[in-house]
Amino acid sequence: MITEQTKITTDFKTLGLTIFAVAISVWAYFGIVERLNRLETADTLFQADLLKKAEQEPKNLEMLMLIEHLAGEVESIEKEINASRYNKVNIDHIKEQLDMLQKKLNGDH
Repeated sequence: MITEQTKITTDFKTLGLTIFAVAISVWAYFGIVERLNRLETADTLFQADLLKKAEQEPKNLEMLMLIEHLAGEVESIEKEINASRYNKVNIDHIKEQLDMLQKKLNGDH
């Protein structure tokens, strides 16, 4: 049992090493806490930057509208090109028929 009368004896070397170990432990603990605080702050700032970038600014909305308009124009041009291809096939067919008719007419005269 430990009472007020219990005496502990130690030398200065052990006492000094104990104080040094406690001081190093406290220093390491606060170093880790400081590092965690820095990382949390950096993460918070990073998330705030992402949120700002995710918000649509007027220029971004204008560019999005322009892209949508251009996509519609591209679709229209694609339809026109497809129709032109179909027309070319028809024109080529009509030319063949016209050439056959001209040959028949020239052959009959």
